[in-house]
Amino acid sequence: MTETELFYCIDNPEETPLSHFPQDGGYCAILRTIGCVGDSLSSGEFEAVDENGNKTYHDMFEYSWGQFLARDCGSKVYNFSRGGMTAKEYIESFAQDSGFWERDKACQAYIIALGVNDIVNCRQPVGSTDDIDLADWRNNKETFAGYYGAIIQRLLEISPDARFFFVTMPKDENGSPSPAHTQLLHSLTDVFAHSYVIDLDRYAPVHDAEFKRRFYLGGHLNAVGYRLTAKQIEAYIDYIIRHNPDDFARIGFVGK
Repeated sequence: MTETELFYCIDNPEETPLSHFPQDGGYCAILRTIGCVGDSLSSGEFEAVDENGNKTYHDMFEYSWGQFLARDCGSKVYNFSRGGMTAKEYIESFAQDSGFWERDKACQAYIIALGVNDIVNCRQPVGSTDDIDLADWRNNKETFAGYYGAIIQRLLEISPDARFFFVTMPKDENGSPSPAHTQLLHSLTDVFAHSYVIDLDRYAPVHDAEFKRRFYLGGHLNAVGYRLTAKQIEAYIDYIIRHNPDDFARIGFVGK
């Protein structure tokens, strides 16, 4: 696809969200403040081994894909994340205790990458959009969908016109970690305005043995892996903006 075709977003059936990697973040750079809500994989977490052979885990935000994105785009990016985070803990205590609901932390856009700890590790019921009370997030059901929806609802309280990007989990050698998680995130775009899915389940490379040899450090990504993830997120958001120009025409006024 030529640069002219990309500029005007001429329909090309061969283009996918990850078929073009802009060097400077592309149109992702129009998002000047971004909040990354997530777990260890959003925190640049590295695994190590101590002198007793025990694994140790370290959130190194400088290496997170959010901070790589910030350096590429020149945007202000917040790490609203921590290793082991779940949507339940985020809405019940973590965000409040960390001051993330304060208006001085309001962003034009939020990238939400939660689900691994909730669904894969803790086996929490995924639920559905029926678990979300749009009138009052406090009434949401105690499912992943209910907690995830509450996060969006609380963020909308401080940034009513924000754009939201929901990140699915990429496939591994066994397939999708949770097809229900992917389905839920797509259904959320029918509930919340200005929301989109970054579908790594569908478009990202499979995280098989060869991928992990190159891009993993234990059960988490290595520095190159986080860098690659940043390029994927940037490319996907660039694609979304190019294909939805009307949705982003007034982005400069969001939060003003």
